[in-house]
Amino acid sequence: MDILNSDTDRALGFAIPGRSARGRLVRLGPTLDRVLRAHAYPAPIERLLAEALTLTALIGSTLKDEGAQLTVQTRAEAGVVRLLACDYRDGEVRGYIDFDTDALAAAPAEPIARDLFDGAGWLAITFDLAATGERYQGIVPLDGESLADAAQSYFIQSEQIPTLVRLGVAKDADGRCVAGGMLLQHLPEGEIGRERLHVRLDHPEWDHVAALGQTVEAEELADPQLPLETLLWRLFNEDEVRLLGDIVVTRGCRCDGEYIASVIAKFSVEDRAEMADADGMIQVDCHFCAQKFRVSADSVAA
Repeated sequence: MDILNSDTDRALGFAIPGRSARGRLVRLGPTLDRVLRAHAYPAPIERLLAEALTLTALIGSTLKDEGAQLTVQTRAEAGVVRLLACDYRDGEVRGYIDFDTDALAAAPAEPIARDLFDGAGWLAITFDLAATGERYQGIVPLDGESLADAAQSYFIQSEQIPTLVRLGVAKDADGRCVAGGMLLQHLPEGEIGRERLHVRLDHPEWDHVAALGQTVEAEELADPQLPLETLLWRLFNEDEVRLLGDIVVTRGCRCDGEYIASVIAKFSVEDRAEMADADGMIQVDCHFCAQKFRVSADSVAA
């Protein structure tokens, strides 16, 4: 499986007007590999982050305004995973996980979400709209088997949109991760393209589309040699499907020396003195890209 010469690192939007539905397909390859290689997580944590990044790209790629950001975050009071954070902005994704090594060793060999979050975690999905400065957030419990289950609950509870989410993760012969996902949603007649949707109580068209969407296999979603358009045709060839364009997805981290210095400069002189080591240097670790930045306290003051 060659993920470097395949259909990866893009999101494809589509609509099925005859069934009042819209959706997204995402597949991540080299972009995902770059994020994961920076952290060297154990296999269950790596898989969880791969799913989370795919979910973030699925939802984030629906944003239309430049600078708008989608953040996916989980927290749990106990369990293996203490914090998971991913975000998407202008085609760039990043993410990391803070976890308990001892708790992971005591978990099942192939844990589901309920195992990793001890059945007491929550998932928060936040939209930050740059054009208006508005922020929307929805929070749902992480008591199911997967992130996909929690995401479906979010759309049903917070957005009142019937939604199907499917995620798949695989590895090639060289041990590199590739992941794919599908987001499928119901829209009442005449509502395609609108941001806020009223949902009826009965959904005969949705039942048909959801039944077809549920047949997609994780292996298909994560197969880099299977073009997204071909997968879409396999699923919905009985209906007219309109492609809504694709977006290239890349790994992005917005930290650099200049940005870090600008953040440190906001602290008082006394606080900066406390942050500095004996050499007058302030070290800042970026959890997203796993880089360490050392900034001179004197240069910040200047």
